[in-house]
Amino acid sequence: MKTIQSNNQKKLHSMQYRTLGKTGYKVSEISLGTWQVGGKWGQPFSHDNADQILNTAVDTGTNFIDTADVYGDRESEKAVGRLVKNRTEKIYVATKCGRRLNPHVSEAYTPKAMRQFVEESLQNIGIEQLDLIQLHCPPTEVYYRPEIFEVFDRMIEEGKIAKLGVSVEKVEEALKAIEYPNVDTVQIIFNMFRQRPAELFFEQAKKKNIGVIVRVPLASGLLTGKFSADTSFESGDHRKDNREGELFDKGETFSGVPYDTGLKAVEKLKTAFPDVSPAQLALKWVLMFDAVSCVIPGASKVDQVLSNVEAGEMNDLSQKDMATVKEIYDEFIKETVHHLW
Repeated sequence: MKTIQSNNQKKLHSMQYRTLGKTGYKVSEISLGTWQVGGKWGQPFSHDNADQILNTAVDTGTNFIDTADVYGDRESEKAVGRLVKNRTEKIYVATKCGRRLNPHVSEAYTPKAMRQFVEESLQNIGIEQLDLIQLHCPPTEVYYRPEIFEVFDRMIEEGKIAKLGVSVEKVEEALKAIEYPNVDTVQIIFNMFRQRPAELFFEQAKKKNIGVIVRVPLASGLLTGKFSADTSFESGDHRKDNREGELFDKGETFSGVPYDTGLKAVEKLKTAFPDVSPAQLALKWVLMFDAVSCVIPGASKVDQVLSNVEAGEMNDLSQKDMATVKEIYDEFIKETVHHLW
C-alpha cells in the first residue's frame, strides 16, 4: 500500500496547543477524529484516502489522533499505525475499546475482555504502548463497576497503556467516570446543538484537571450548513439509518436533534453570522470554552481537514456572538435535547 509522506512540507498553519488535563500531553486544539477517515459513512474504507487525510492533518500541526477498533472494522487503526510509523513528529494515539462486544451490554464488559481489546489494538496499530485508551460509550451500568476501571491500572503498570479515558453519551456518565482517580480524560459530545456539558460537567472537569475531548462538534455535519430538506443519505450512513436510535444512541446522529428542527436553527445561525463558514464557526465556538482540551472533527477528504484547522485561526467570538448562539439554541434546540444527555 502506497503511503504518502510529507514530513518536509512547510506547515502553513499556526496550530495552537492545549494541555490534555492531567495527562500533561500538549495536544493540538484542533485534532482529528477518524470515524469516517477512510471515506464517507456507508462507503468502503479507502487506505489511500485515509493516508492523505492523516498526513495532511499532521502537516498542519495536528498531533492527537482519535480512532477506535470498530472504525472501518479496525482499518482506521491500521491507517493510524501506518501514519505513526512513517512520521517523525510526536503523534499521540488514542483509541477506544468495548464496542466490539456483541451484545453490547454491561455483562459483556469483563477485565479479560478489556485486556484482550488493548492487546489487539496494540498489535493492529503496531505500537508497544497506547498513549490513551478509552472505554467506548459503554452502557451506563459499567461506570458503576470499579473492577472494569481497575484492570486498566494493571495495564498501565505493564506499560501497555499510558493513560485511561472514557467516551460517553451522557453528562451523568462523565461525572461518574471522573470519580475514578485513573480516569484522565473524557470524550463527550459538545456543540452548538448540545450545550449541557458546559454546565456542571465542565466545572467539575476543571476542578479535577480532566482532559476534555470534544466529539461530534459539527452534529454529524448538520452544523456545516450544507444540508437541506432534500439532502439524501446513503444506506449504511447512520444519518439515514439511526435517526431514532435504531443502531446506537440516537444522540450520536445530528446530536439527537430532529433533522427539520436542526435545519431551521442552522438557517438562523447563517443569518446571524453571514460572513463566516458555518463549520468553522461551530468549531471556534467549541474552542471558546476553556475546559475544552481539544476538538476532534472528522474528515472524509483533505479539504475538510484544512477547513477544520483554519477554524482555530479565526478571531475569538465576542460575548455578543456567544449570546446569539445561546439564543438560537434556547429557541430551537434546548427543549428537544437538553434533558436527554
